[in-house]
Amino acid sequence: MSKNEDFSRRLRETRENRKMKQSDVARRTGLQPSAISQFENAQREPSHDNLKKLASALGVSTDYLLYGTTSVGVAGPQLRAVVRYAQSMTGEDLDMLENFAALLAKKGKNRLAEENGNR
Repeated sequence: MSKNEDFSRRLRETRENRKMKQSDVARRTGLQPSAISQFENAQREPSHDNLKKLASALGVSTDYLLYGTTSVGVAGPQLRAVVRYAQSMTGEDLDMLENFAALLAKKGKNRLAEENGNR
């Protein structure tokens, strides 16, 4: 598999894992849906600026999309918002936030396992 095919596969898998349509990614990035399709089908490579837009829209790093780092990670506006809110929280609130994040992560892993079992 070529580097571009790896990128295309990761882009599609990340979008699907987030239950997003190509049109959702297009809207969040300001790109045409046809461009998203071309990226996912290894027909075209995104520019550096468009790569950053894709990563931000999907909440991952550009390194993950390009190189498939070991974990997807979180990036983009959602993470910045969480950090901004967390800065004004008490220690007890931060503990609750951490527990809630762990619960959501577990829910996401269970959902992915169920989906992978149904394929």
